[in-house]
Formats: sequence, C-alpha cells, structure tokens
Amino acid sequence: MVKSDLYEKLKIALLSVIPPGRIRFQEPMTLHTTFQIGGPADFLVFPNSIHEVAAALDLARQHGIAVTVLGNGSNVLVLDHGIRGMVIKFGNEMGYIRHNGNGTKVIAGAGALLSDVSSYAAQHHLSGLEFAIGIPGSIGGAVFMNAGAYEGEISQVVDAVTGVCPDGSIKRFTYAEIDFGYRHSIFQDNDCTICEVELALCDGIHQDIHCKMGEYTAKRQTKQPIEMPSAGSTFKRPPGYFAGTLIEQAGLKGLQIGGAQVSLKHAGFVVNAGGATAQDVLALIKEIQHRVNDQFGVLLQPEVRIIGEA
Repeated sequence: MVKSDLYEKLKIALLSVIPPGRIRFQEPMTLHTTFQIGGPADFLVFPNSIHEVAAALDLARQHGIAVTVLGNGSNVLVLDHGIRGMVIKFGNEMGYIRHNGNGTKVIAGAGALLSDVSSYAAQHHLSGLEFAIGIPGSIGGAVFMNAGAYEGEISQVVDAVTGVCPDGSIKRFTYAEIDFGYRHSIFQDNDCTICEVELALCDGIHQDIHCKMGEYTAKRQTKQPIEMPSAGSTFKRPPGYFAGTLIEQAGLKGLQIGGAQVSLKHAGFVVNAGGATAQDVLALIKEIQHRVNDQFGVLLQPEVRIIGEA
C-alpha cells in the first residue's frame, strides 16, 4: 500500500475518535516549538484525555505509523523536512491542574505548563516548585527529561506518573519506577507516553515562596535570552564544567551561522536570530562542539532533542 493510501485510512480512523478541530494535517512545526523552526508534521493530534491518547496510539500502531510526542515544544529542534507520521501534542486540552484543596499533592495533565503548575502551587501555599517558575516547558516534558534549574529538579517533587504504554495499557509509574537521573527518566527508554503527573509538595509560607520565585524570575530575565526564540539550554552540563562558560571562554558569544546565533546574553543558548533553519542550528552546534573540544578537550553533548527529517 502506498503511503498516501495508508495516510488516508489513518485520517479517516482518527476522525472517528478525535474531533476534526483537534487534528491538523501538514501543520508547520514552526508554530508549535519555542525555537520557531521545523517543517510540517503529517498529522498533528491534540488529545483531551488519557483515553484519547491511548486511542490515537492504537490507531498509529494498527497502521504502522511512527509517533512523536511533544509537550510545549520547548526542548526540541524539529528538522527542516518536518516529522513523518503522527505527532501527539499535549496542549491546553491536557493542561489541567488540580489538588484536593487541603493536601499537598497536586495533579497535572502532561500539557500543563511547568510555570503554571509552579504558580498554582504558590497560590495554594505549597512549596517545592519555586525553581520551575521560568522553565518554558510542559510538566510532561519536564518529567521526560528531568528538567531542572537553580539546584532544583522535577524529580525532587514527582510522586507518580500515569502513561500509556506501547501495548496500549494505561500504567501508573511510582517514583522508584521512573528511574530519574541527570536529564533522564525511564520514559526515554520504554516508549511510554506521559499523560498525567502527581506531585508531592509541602506546606510553605506564602511570602517566602513568592520571594524565592521573584528572585529566580529576575535571574532568568537578566541572564537568559528569554526574549528570543530558542530551545533553552543547548548543551548538557559536562562533568566539572558549565557549558556556557566553556563556550564563552572559547570566544564564541555572538557566533552566527545563517539565522542561528550563540546568544550574546548567555553563551549556553543557541537562539533563532531570524529565519534560522534547523540546518543552521545543527551547523552551529557542530562548530561549537569542535571549537570547545579543540581548546578545552571537552566534547559538549546536546541537551536539545533533535527530531524529524533533515
């Protein structure tokens, strides 16, 4: 069966389980990533429940179609020819946040923005998520890569995660099963799709929480290029070093290839200075790696997920 016939069958099947307003075809990923870079996705699906996620994954499996899962698109570089198959995007439809009103457990859908969950916790005098106030990703994406900042990591507050597994089953993963590490979780290895996150926070003092969040926000605004499109920190922190410091010491601040540039504000960020392509970013990453390794003997590893077709 040729691909066009297969895709038409999948399209019909998807429309039987998800309303047409939440399915888009040949959708530019420039509209769905914080880098504002990337070619089109064949199918872009916005589920509104765990059961819709399971249904979409099941249809993709039946039709032999690849699946890519995105949260806020804040830690990814989508390549210039886009993404083949189905992209499941967790947005507002899966962005709920709730708790029991007097306890310290907060439950969030995978599409909830991490900064929104942090603000929600603060409003209810719950501490533990102050570090997350400026992180641009979703809670699902944060768990996937164990996101962190200012000495905090999401692993410090996650109690359990509910996801859909490759066989279609819905499973609740306890903390011990998530296997958190530096920028790592079990979900990078088991192909399960994160749908809901349970957070175990603690009671805090409202003024102290907001004071700490204000300090982190001020640091981020003054030291990071949040005014420009990027995918956050471009490289993982190498043992014993800081990637941004090495890049700056190598004299690479402001280095530009095409529309991709090493931020003038923070050398650890590659930014879209205007019209950047994925190839521009990849070429700049390669040049940074080469020059830093040549000068300091340290090979920087990208933190940004690279997905799609070049």
